[in-house]
Amino acid sequence: MEYYVKSVVPIIESNYDNFTTVEKNIADFFIYNRKKEDFSAKAVAERLFVSEASLSRFAKKCGYRGYREFIYQYEETFVEKQESMTGNTRVILNAYQELLNKTYSLVDEAQIGRISRYLNQASRVFVCGKGSSGLAASEMEIRFMRIGVDIDSIQDSDLMRMQAVFQDTRSLVFGISISGETEEVLYFLKESHRRGAKTVLFTANNREVFSEYIDEVLLIPTLKHMNHGNLISPQFPILIMTDIIFSYYVEKDKYRREVLHDNTLKALNEGKKRTRNVYE
Repeated sequence: MEYYVKSVVPIIESNYDNFTTVEKNIADFFIYNRKKEDFSAKAVAERLFVSEASLSRFAKKCGYRGYREFIYQYEETFVEKQESMTGNTRVILNAYQELLNKTYSLVDEAQIGRISRYLNQASRVFVCGKGSSGLAASEMEIRFMRIGVDIDSIQDSDLMRMQAVFQDTRSLVFGISISGETEEVLYFLKESHRRGAKTVLFTANNREVFSEYIDEVLLIPTLKHMNHGNLISPQFPILIMTDIIFSYYVEKDKYRREVLHDNTLKALNEGKKRTRNVYE
């Protein structure tokens, strides 16, 4: 039996900022609902004091053809959650498991394949972010540098603005902004795209305007609707997606890239041996 199942909740969460006030009311109902009940359009419309047409518009904004398709998927994956969790360890592990389930629902393998091709074609790669997203960007740089990618991570706001000037059709720029609102990151992506670079954004909040200057919006799970979400590192969902991209990229030329990775390990180990010899 497959442990992971596709869920509509992460899709609702990722599109939350695109909803009207009425649609956010509908979204909140489906995000926080814990009971199996009558989810027919008529029943839900009466319960939430909205029209059936509003339910249909909400479903379409989530990417479904209509409310019927949306609710079919919702009912298929609906599992009543046990709230009687005890112990901090179990709380944290359950939260991480929920993030993994949400990642499974959001990941688009065709999209990951396209991003892997962008990496193959790019002469220069940049990844940028601020705060915890910047730390994730630095981790991504180290991972891909060790298999031969010419990649730099940027956390400084001024450097993001300056580097945007030098991007062209040979460049690939990754931006990381969980909120989808980090001004410097969005500026770097927008200006790089204007100069012909491929652009990818890691975010938990999809926005319609992104389609104007971002080639791939890579959705990651949001923490804001999770119980105890403030206890989980915001880097975790970013690192999951980074690992998935890394895996796809390595698989395209597995032998050569694994050799490069092993060579970097040898170089690091030789450096440590020399340092020990100096102090012995």
